[in-house]
Amino acid sequence: MRNTIVSLISIILGLVAGGILMLFIGSNPIEGYSYLLQGALKNLERIGNTLATATPLIFTGLSVAFAFRTGLFNIGASGQMLVGGLAATAVALTFDLSRPILLLVMILAGLVAGALWAFVPGLLKAKFNVHEVVSTIMMNWIAYWTIYYVVPGYFKGEFLETESKKLAESDTLRTPFLTEMFDGSYINLGLFLAVIAVIIIAFIIDKTTLGFELKAVGFNRFAAEYAGMKVNRNIILSMLISGALAGVGGVALYTGNASSIQIGILPAQGYDGIAVALLGANHPVGVFFAAVLFGILYSGTGFMNAMTEIPPELANTIIAIIIYFAATSVMIERLLNKFKARKSNKEDKSGPVVEKGDS
Repeated sequence: MRNTIVSLISIILGLVAGGILMLFIGSNPIEGYSYLLQGALKNLERIGNTLATATPLIFTGLSVAFAFRTGLFNIGASGQMLVGGLAATAVALTFDLSRPILLLVMILAGLVAGALWAFVPGLLKAKFNVHEVVSTIMMNWIAYWTIYYVVPGYFKGEFLETESKKLAESDTLRTPFLTEMFDGSYINLGLFLAVIAVIIIAFIIDKTTLGFELKAVGFNRFAAEYAGMKVNRNIILSMLISGALAGVGGVALYTGNASSIQIGILPAQGYDGIAVALLGANHPVGVFFAAVLFGILYSGTGFMNAMTEIPPELANTIIAIIIYFAATSVMIERLLNKFKARKSNKEDKSGPVVEKGDS
């Protein structure tokens, strides 16, 4: 509950700061936020697009949050997304299977590819205590250049060398009933996968012995080892699960929101996942709502910019300010504690209320 309050205060402070910036450049903040919300939620199509934008962020937010909860910092979600998306794209372009089986194989391929990409930093951390921040960043660039070589070499598009062949509509996560329900939006089955992932990760972390052991290793690996837990195995397992989540995020991005994979682009959703995890207090449910908020901000920016003179960069600034307040949540907690203590002292000084006849 306290984490929820801190996150809400961070959002409010970020929005207030964004409003002040709008006033500073001579724009009306109420009008700006009104168009921002309309751009994201005005009709069914925009709502669908907002949810689709939020879907990869849910996966990367979960990936980072899971690593955080187990004492690790997975900054390599971007690379894990890339290899997950590449694996799913390669399956779709290579095999001629019925749609249900093909989609299942694509998702599994993305999951396994992301997990294997995170396995290397996990192994280096467990065996040689190599910091995972360094190794995951390096893996991001290895993934970047791997895509740069593999896509033009084996899956080159018909007209552009910088992207893979387009997937057929039937080979993507898009499905007619969702597209029709949201008036032509690019919302896809990735959203359902994301909701399932939120439930599974929440269950693993809070309700299972495995989750308890992973968190224990994160709190203190030496104490966990003394208690008989297999520390190295748990570190590697944490990175595998974290990478698998980001890999499926890549499937949702490249075979759901898009229908091809481009070279030369490291997906920003991987780094945004850090912000989503922070704002969501590293809890799966919090991550879900934080990702939806980011989806609203990203989706509504274009409409706000089209209807006003407010630059689209302002939305990124608002997000940055929200993250700043979320990252410095310790200050907000101290202010809350101070306010609570002052209120308690005031009640003590006023003394108990004496009813007539009690004395």
